[in-house]
Amino acid sequence: MKRSNILYSLLTVMTLTACTKDFEEINTNPNSPSETRPEYHLTEAVTQTAYAYAENGFARRPAALGRYITLIRNNDYELFRWTAVDWSDIYQRAMIIKTMQQEGAATGQPVYTAAGNVLLAFNIAYLTDLYGDVPYSQALQSVENGNIKPTYDKQEDVYKSLLAVLKEANTQLKNGGAGLNAGADALFGGDLLKWRKLANSLRLRMLLRCSKNYAPAFTEMQEILNNKTEYPIMESNADNAEVAYLGVKKDDSWAGGPLNMIDNDFLKTKASKELVDVLIARNDPRLELWIAPVSSKEGATVDQHQYVGIPHAYTNPADYNGGETHQSTLSAFFRKDKPATFKASLMVYSEVCFILAEAVQRGKVTVNGSTAETLYNNGIQASMAYYGLTDEAQQRDYYNQAVVKYNGTLEQLITQKWIAMTFKGAEGWFDFRRTGYPAFVVGPMAFQPQFPVRYAWPTSEQDVNLDNYKAAISVFGADDINTKMWYLK
Repeated sequence: MKRSNILYSLLTVMTLTACTKDFEEINTNPNSPSETRPEYHLTEAVTQTAYAYAENGFARRPAALGRYITLIRNNDYELFRWTAVDWSDIYQRAMIIKTMQQEGAATGQPVYTAAGNVLLAFNIAYLTDLYGDVPYSQALQSVENGNIKPTYDKQEDVYKSLLAVLKEANTQLKNGGAGLNAGADALFGGDLLKWRKLANSLRLRMLLRCSKNYAPAFTEMQEILNNKTEYPIMESNADNAEVAYLGVKKDDSWAGGPLNMIDNDFLKTKASKELVDVLIARNDPRLELWIAPVSSKEGATVDQHQYVGIPHAYTNPADYNGGETHQSTLSAFFRKDKPATFKASLMVYSEVCFILAEAVQRGKVTVNGSTAETLYNNGIQASMAYYGLTDEAQQRDYYNQAVVKYNGTLEQLITQKWIAMTFKGAEGWFDFRRTGYPAFVVGPMAFQPQFPVRYAWPTSEQDVNLDNYKAAISVFGADDINTKMWYLK
């Protein structure tokens, strides 16, 4: 089957499952028309993809595994007491994208197919990054041929297909891209060059992620870097793939704001000790912006700092350091429905800098006019600029500190990338499980001594797709949160 046909066959309504959900719920308006113009579905696809990914990075397993927040109540995520996770929301978003593409084709607007392929690749890449092997080439064919029991594709095959889809999307946008509705494009305002930059930057992310077991990874990465006219990539924060929060209702508000936080219960999401300690050690200006100081130092039993993060999987975390008055929550910056400068990100320029810095540092690629050190510094500077902290970082002489000044180690590079990726989807967890950095601590109350590396497949698969579920296990391995997927082996 051709790769483009694979993507089209992906997307019809999937049987909903009844497990714990980690993705943004999609509510269908029964009063909406059955046929609409593609630009309407573009807005829906972009915003729901971005908001769901960002919400995962703040309030779900990826936030706990990325060690950005510490949950002191209802903390099964960081205790690693995981149940299977529903995946229907990703497939539903993909269905929205397919509908948009069909409408674009019917109205003679192929640009919606091209942009849709970028969004499809993002969503399906996230799916396989979370689960490993997943239904792909036969998935969601119930409308076309009545198949409601798709086979599982190996992650290796899914990745190869998506990399090709992104490469093709770049070409489609270059040669046939025109007419994307600027008002409907909440991501780039109709700027097709930025769509191309996202497609190629996502390829860089995926190529690095699978480079351990995908032999052509760095060759393909170098092809992109050798011809930025043909394969443009993100070059500044102006290229960031982000959607602004409107802050009007729950569905368009940041997950940490009053409209999204149940009962305004901010006290249950404390600042992670691992994040706070790293920021303190670097005199990092992002500390004061992101983290609230403790209410009182007097009576603190463990940590006398003004900023005190909470350990993960800790016994009685609400009592740590003498109680909640001696613990830091996230600051007011992250407690707004529409945070200043912070948006729902699919990918940002600082991540691209760190991706290239790692590849160059490993001696796998070259970047014209840049070294691993300059790319590393560019990544930090882009993050500081994103939060309006450029001058403050300079005043603190941030870059000349021994712990920050480039030393050529993977640990230093990934630690700075991890800081820059705070609440940026699942990137902190994904880099940790790939590199082992930063060297996170499991915690004394964790149900197992190692970090999970994947989500278990939805339990409904055993009810409605048992034969293919068993066949997948025979290829992939046990349906367990500790079974390594292809690119991690």
